[in-house]
Amino acid sequence: MDLPDMVDWDLAISVGSRIAGQGPQVSAAEAAEAVAELRAGADRSTALVAEYSGLHAPAGTAPVLVIDRAGWVTANVEGFGSVIGPVMERMEERRGAPSGLTKAIGSRVTALEIGGLLGFLGSKVLGQFDPFHDPHGRLLLVAPNIVHVERELGVDPSDFRLWVCLHEETHRVQFTAVPWMRDHLRSEIDALAGSVDVDPAELLSTLSSRVGELVRGSSDVSLLDLFAGPEQREVIARVTAVMSLLEGHADVVMDEAGPEVIGSLPDIRRKFNQRRRGMSVLDKLLRRLLGLEQKMAQYRNGAAFVNGVVDKVGFDGLNAVWASPEQLPTVAEIADPAAWVRRVHG
Repeated sequence: MDLPDMVDWDLAISVGSRIAGQGPQVSAAEAAEAVAELRAGADRSTALVAEYSGLHAPAGTAPVLVIDRAGWVTANVEGFGSVIGPVMERMEERRGAPSGLTKAIGSRVTALEIGGLLGFLGSKVLGQFDPFHDPHGRLLLVAPNIVHVERELGVDPSDFRLWVCLHEETHRVQFTAVPWMRDHLRSEIDALAGSVDVDPAELLSTLSSRVGELVRGSSDVSLLDLFAGPEQREVIARVTAVMSLLEGHADVVMDEAGPEVIGSLPDIRRKFNQRRRGMSVLDKLLRRLLGLEQKMAQYRNGAAFVNGVVDKVGFDGLNAVWASPEQLPTVAEIADPAAWVRRVHG
């Protein structure tokens, strides 16, 4: 994959991988068992998700990769590049490219900051669906982090691994059973890129200085706030609503589809919620970086939206949300599922 040269991506990968570390100590046999169980859990989850959600994705559409922390960092460097690339290309068309010296220095400084961020997150993330990896996305399961959390919580490893797979498989199904979703999100990113008009040298300098401030908590301005005007904020609001839906839907499905096959699910959910509430450092970092101080409530309300709709019109009624982009909930409707039901179902 060709990445824009505004960042020294190889340096970002190197730094991020070192910061992420190797993860918990496991024997070769334990590692092989975890990998095999996660692959089997992802495969088993497909039918469970389809049965409960009513969404059916073609088998084998998007690959499942069980990876280590360095693999997650590398995969997300590619993701950064796919998002930043179109923005930089359009800005350089309008304003011209930054000087060679500015780009050389800024690319390394920014790589250190991005690498630090990805290294930190790379030690936390359990799984992720990458919708923009060609041709149909890919599902990433970070084995060391899953093993670390199951040990930290003291839960049944097999049950916990299947529970994580249910959540991530739901995301895979969302994007592969709803083929327009990938293109819709890509078009929103393109719309955001098309409306940005910032001098590339200025942006590179700002990224180099401000990312570190955000990570350290010395600034309340998010990365999005650096270039978001009214038009961009409208796009961000639409994407926020979609992500609220996707995360809330996955949380509901993983808990409702799991009880028959995950005996210790109530214990897992209780302990996991306690752990999530205790991760204040990660929460604050994400809020600062993504500008979600006011939007995090909408993410938390995603499951409430799904449950609220299901209570009124059932899962078949909820599945109208996947019919077209026009059926997606707005930010206001995420907090008021009855409003979405009235608009879509009359």
